[in-house]
Amino acid sequence: MEIQGIGAIVTGGASGLGEATARALAARGAQVAILDLGRSKGAEVAASLGGGAFFAEADVTDEEAVTAALADAASRFGGLHVCVNCAGIGTAMRTVDREGRPFDLRVFKKTVEINLIGSFNVLRLAASHMVKNAPNSDGERGVIVNTASAAAFDGQIGQAAYSASKAGVVGMTLPIARDLAKLGIRICTIAPGLFETPMLMMMPEPARQALASTIPFPSRLGRPPEFASLALEIIENAMLNGETIRLDGAVRMPPK
Repeated sequence: MEIQGIGAIVTGGASGLGEATARALAARGAQVAILDLGRSKGAEVAASLGGGAFFAEADVTDEEAVTAALADAASRFGGLHVCVNCAGIGTAMRTVDREGRPFDLRVFKKTVEINLIGSFNVLRLAASHMVKNAPNSDGERGVIVNTASAAAFDGQIGQAAYSASKAGVVGMTLPIARDLAKLGIRICTIAPGLFETPMLMMMPEPARQALASTIPFPSRLGRPPEFASLALEIIENAMLNGETIRLDGAVRMPPK
């Protein structure tokens, strides 16, 4: 799909991987809506993009708020062609801790609700707009890019909830691609490894360097623009469909 002039929505677009993707899309001529929480810097990022970019305040699990945000984007942009899901949270808790206390079920549910159910909520509603688009020469009407994690495959100690939520994103990719194939909508998932995200950058520098040293090559943390570059390639390359792509420098996470 040609990026110039398309309408795109990026969840979690106020920071990290989502912000880098929103900026990359805008730089290539896309009209971009950033969907994020009200306490985020989404409005500031949208204002810096220009080109009619705007911020829509919404929790990805809130059906009503997401429905309104997507309708607004489709109206402003003359259609919605791309959805990139980057919104998510990270949690760490052992199934049973050293004191014998079990994993807080509320934390598990919230992690799955935001990372997995939130992603599906946004993409299903986005796809309902994409089917209204006129198809291009390949019969294509829209593209969805989800974000999983290397933890979907190599979950570490304490990552039961996070790994389960991201594995769910991986697991639904192919069925959704098959569901949407006849409608001319593609979907792929990116599974990043260790990246310079706000969450990781809160760690002390020695800890970040130690993590970077575990990556075979390049032996550094991934950079958000590298994630954005892959997202744009997925959008442009019509043969990428139903696939999960690891973006991790060949790292395989140890137990801890």
